[in-house]
Amino acid sequence: MLRRMLLAALIAAAAAFGLYWWLTAPAALALPAPTRSPDLANGQELFNAGGCSSCHAIPNQPDRLRLGGGLALGSPFGTFYAPNISPDPADGIGRWSEADFVNAVMRGISPAGTHYFPAFPYTSYHLASIDDVRDLFAYLKTLPPVSGRVRDHALPFPFNIRRNVGIWKLLFMDTAPFVADAARSPQWNRGAYLVNGFGHCAECHSPRNALGGIIAGQRFAGGPNPEGEGWVPNITQQGIGSWSEKDIADFLETGDMPEGDSASGAMRPVIKNLAQLTAEDRAAMAAYLKSLPPVQGPTPPKRKEGG
Repeated sequence: MLRRMLLAALIAAAAAFGLYWWLTAPAALALPAPTRSPDLANGQELFNAGGCSSCHAIPNQPDRLRLGGGLALGSPFGTFYAPNISPDPADGIGRWSEADFVNAVMRGISPAGTHYFPAFPYTSYHLASIDDVRDLFAYLKTLPPVSGRVRDHALPFPFNIRRNVGIWKLLFMDTAPFVADAARSPQWNRGAYLVNGFGHCAECHSPRNALGGIIAGQRFAGGPNPEGEGWVPNITQQGIGSWSEKDIADFLETGDMPEGDSASGAMRPVIKNLAQLTAEDRAAMAAYLKSLPPVQGPTPPKRKEGG
């Protein structure tokens, strides 16, 4: 009897592990054949819209195009370190294929076939078109190679098990492509594409649940800084309803708010990137952001008097 019970338990455990392994398997994209040559100017625009240098430029040096990584990103799950994405063949992405890059950006899958942690905002980048991601890859290859391998992430068990990210993706990652709204203007649709995709604004400006997934009903409604200090503002009409489209576009270029304050903290390097965009793309982002309905987000903590 005991032997049968042990055998049944082993079979059940093997079946459970097999189901886990199947559910957590990375699902890579099959790339279609290119329909055009890479557009480097478009790749540069998307590089700036995505704020790639904010995370991947070497910290504490002035050149935003030296993408040697190393920036520490705190989170409730441990500390992530932004990797080297320069064209260096040994320490960066110089040996990556186009398919490697597209799957990393749009599916969060490494060239080795493992999951990337969602500190890399592929949960937004999946909305990008494959041609745009190809353009970005082509642009990155024109930047200077930077040697130096970044240290491993500092994550406690079980958050350091990459295979578990497959379950997280099942729960929180939507892989549906961006679909333009025919009832809206081309400008609004361009803004929606940039804000939700490459701009990944919701990744910081939305509250998250205990597992790190964005709370869908409070998207863009602000919340605690994912890195642990401060509060990220509500950018729906609940938070910036008094701002005009021009106010928003000006802020994306200069960091100056209509009431006279200026962007600070992690938003400053974001503005530095967005200032490089065309005026048309900043205006498109502003048009989309102005259209967001008011959403009540979490209540920020009260400031201490005299602090």
